[in-house]
Amino acid sequence: MKWILFVLTAIFVPSVQGAELSFKVKCKYLNLPISQKEERQRLTFGAKGVDDLSVVARLSARPEYWVFKDLTEYKGKTLTITYDGSEEALSLVYQADTIRDASTLYKETYRPQFHFTARRGWINDPNGCIWHDGLYHLYYQHNPFEREWENMTWGHATSPDLLHWTEHAPVLHPDSLGTMFSGSAVFDKDNTSGFGTKKNPPIVYAYTADRSDREAQCIAYSLDGGMTLHKYKGNPVIDSHDRWQSHDTRDPRLLAFPPSPSLKGRGVSRRKAPSPSGDGWGEAWVLVLNERNGHSIYTSDNLKDWTWQSHVNGFWECPDLFPLAVDGNPNNVKWVLLGASNTYMIGSFDGKTFTPESGKHRFSTGCIYAAQTFSNVPDGRRIQIGWANIDHPGMPFRGQMLLPTELTLRTTKDGIRLVSKPIDEVSTLLKPILVSEKTLNAEQANKLLQTKKVSPLRGDLEGSMHLRATLNLTYATSAGLKFDGQTLVDYDLNRNTLNGQFYSPQDPTSLSLTMDIYIDRTSVEVFIDDGLYSFSMERRRAVGTHDGGGGKGFEFWGQDINVTDIKLDAVESCW
Repeated sequence: MKWILFVLTAIFVPSVQGAELSFKVKCKYLNLPISQKEERQRLTFGAKGVDDLSVVARLSARPEYWVFKDLTEYKGKTLTITYDGSEEALSLVYQADTIRDASTLYKETYRPQFHFTARRGWINDPNGCIWHDGLYHLYYQHNPFEREWENMTWGHATSPDLLHWTEHAPVLHPDSLGTMFSGSAVFDKDNTSGFGTKKNPPIVYAYTADRSDREAQCIAYSLDGGMTLHKYKGNPVIDSHDRWQSHDTRDPRLLAFPPSPSLKGRGVSRRKAPSPSGDGWGEAWVLVLNERNGHSIYTSDNLKDWTWQSHVNGFWECPDLFPLAVDGNPNNVKWVLLGASNTYMIGSFDGKTFTPESGKHRFSTGCIYAAQTFSNVPDGRRIQIGWANIDHPGMPFRGQMLLPTELTLRTTKDGIRLVSKPIDEVSTLLKPILVSEKTLNAEQANKLLQTKKVSPLRGDLEGSMHLRATLNLTYATSAGLKFDGQTLVDYDLNRNTLNGQFYSPQDPTSLSLTMDIYIDRTSVEVFIDDGLYSFSMERRRAVGTHDGGGGKGFEFWGQDINVTDIKLDAVESCW
């Protein structure tokens, strides 16, 4: 505490007048004391030459945890902070070159070890997912000021491989048009928007500004590779409130039409697109927007002026639209239109209208929501990342991203369907513990997985692991797998359900399921039959095993079952 007092005296030098602080910014971060027991109060940051930022926060004189604000844009300026709540709480705020408790960062008890989480605060929907200049950019809905939803801002992180992330300062903050809701990004390589130059073309972003009376769509751009975003002065560019008589018009998804040539690597060819006027154009921008009860298509030639073209009913929030080659065949390309819950239709798209051919289908269930695919991926893969509203008990952060997966279209016995598998890069985190090609009964499999060799993983908070195995029902009508008493897989052959959802293997007479299970400190992801179906859940601990016990680690159950091809790996931390 003496060190903090020294900082307050020697560096912070605040003058407290009521609930107001003024000081010259000399450090990188502002540390703020937070308690969920406090009521939210208005907190405003103001400095000459920087737009005022007004949010709500739960500052507390008896903090449960600390959050921080990046002060880079205020460096050398006099910052004034006003707070409508406790003077005593505001007086604890201080600046420093490190965030409070930085020494424990990424080592916390319930910090996921191979899933992205923010250093502090709440996160939800992934936004603006794009590859550019060797880095994947992940923006996301973020409340930097507490671990619950509010103050929607765009957080930002980058990664060279979609696994090892570096978190940066937030890039979009609430303004007079509203708080910053979800959106997307494209690389405007020909500078059609005019925001950049031919030598320095911009990344362009579309996002929703939300306020109590309406939602409107706005544009931002970056000229430094996605690190700094500038809002377009002509915002909003789409305000369709009156058209739909609905507040719900949000989550713009940008894409180029026709698709990028990089997609040739995955069997998607470049084709000339019709213009909105019908006289042909060759290059166009498309924006898919969730409006009221479905997804609308807008088009533009400059990313600023948009024309409504068509609408598809039956979706809610967070649209995505992209082409995929069926079974990798470049002569058989279909378009996929998704909603926030990963329901999707398969069809055709001519640049103005999506025409459904089958659906709706669903390939992933559980915690996943508002998933988005990355734009501009150089090898043409269609990579998706989704949000999971998962709690991390006692931590100063909440929510996480799920594993990035590659989406493909495969011909199945039920028709063409989306398949989702963890990207190949995930395998670089796996460190083998045991491999068994033997056919084992449930008791033998459980004994193998509960040996001293793997006991450090059993129920251990440090245990991040991957299990691949094939479950053969033989005589059973139901069987499954638990971990520390939590059901991970529950397959009912009689009802053809897998964890309560209908599932039928590709061979309808099959009695087997192959499962890939990824267990992190607070989450579980399961991929069945190489991604034909997947689901995610919060990890729970020692809730009682199938036979009524607790804390037994892995436990297969079912009458006369056997287990084959067991492979167990530890998963290295991405931090």
